[in-house]
Amino acid sequence: MYYEIDNQPALVQLLANSTGPIKRYAFQSLNFFNLEVAKDIAFEDCIFLGCELSDKVISQNIDTSCYVFPRLTKPFDMFPNSLYSHETLFNGYEVGNPMSYSFTYDKQVYDHYINFGKEASDIGETLARRLHDHSITDALFDFLNQYHEKKIVAIMGGHSLPRDSETYKTVVLISKLLTEKGYLLVSGGGPGAMEATHLGAIFAGKSSKDIDDALETLAHAPSYKDELWLDTSFQVLSKYGLGEFESLGVPTWLYGHEPPTPFASKIAKYFANSVREDGLLAIGKGGVVFAPGSAGTIQEIFQDACQNHYLNYGFASPMVFLDSNYWTEQRPIYPLLSQMNDEGKYRNLILSLYDSPEDIVKEIIGFTGRNV
Repeated sequence: MYYEIDNQPALVQLLANSTGPIKRYAFQSLNFFNLEVAKDIAFEDCIFLGCELSDKVISQNIDTSCYVFPRLTKPFDMFPNSLYSHETLFNGYEVGNPMSYSFTYDKQVYDHYINFGKEASDIGETLARRLHDHSITDALFDFLNQYHEKKIVAIMGGHSLPRDSETYKTVVLISKLLTEKGYLLVSGGGPGAMEATHLGAIFAGKSSKDIDDALETLAHAPSYKDELWLDTSFQVLSKYGLGEFESLGVPTWLYGHEPPTPFASKIAKYFANSVREDGLLAIGKGGVVFAPGSAGTIQEIFQDACQNHYLNYGFASPMVFLDSNYWTEQRPIYPLLSQMNDEGKYRNLILSLYDSPEDIVKEIIGFTGRNV
């Protein structure tokens, strides 16, 4: 087992307290320059991920049993030691100047991703992406360790759900109520129903009047395709902040034409959508709520059903469908799953179908309340 050091103060403390060789530590994105205390310390069987190391330290202090992973020249950090935030992804964005999005970290990485190809053939590029995603997963689980696994709930739904729709507000209310009950709300981190998830977490503990005020602002740009979509988001953030509760968005540059919502307090953005998609459903062990959506959401429904069928993560969790008309008439997925579950073609599915936020919250609490 390697002990992880991913911040500068922890590194300084470790070096100051060391009386002999440092063994079996993993150092991530740290600066070893100008650390006088490190000059006589030996490192054995350690891992250095994207650290700044002098040639002298590498040659004199680092044993051959260590692994040193240098950075490749890329517009993205191969070894992020923390999750993203709206400040890091949208750095340089200027409210009132939508074109400034082109200069943000998020857009520059997306442009690079497209230039090299979504399925890049360059081995240096593919290696850099995999190392980035590995680091994001490591930071993700460091964050999730703060929560009981059955107190993490995911909400899935379409990216095109407009901000001025009743369903959008319903998702906001579901998220708000669950956040107030101590749940961590997770989504795919994009617009539509995903964005509504994080807006609800922001307004946990706040009044319905505040929610209506925010929705009125957002309604000026109801679609992520609207020029002022980000502007109105930052107007809400400027007025209300991120609130006192966390929420987690898990977007991907595969769908980078959809900017991630800045309402998530923590953002785990991936290159590989397959890693992101499977992981997103896997961490929602307190249940997954499916708001109306199309291809992506329907894929997630059957992927979640498969995970529950095989008890991939030890137990099945609720699959809760929002909008009975949509899931029984427009997209009759719910009757199909119910029939297959009854026939034994699927096993272990915990299915329910509701229209009100209160009923959905009650269903989720009913599951976790018996098992936490």
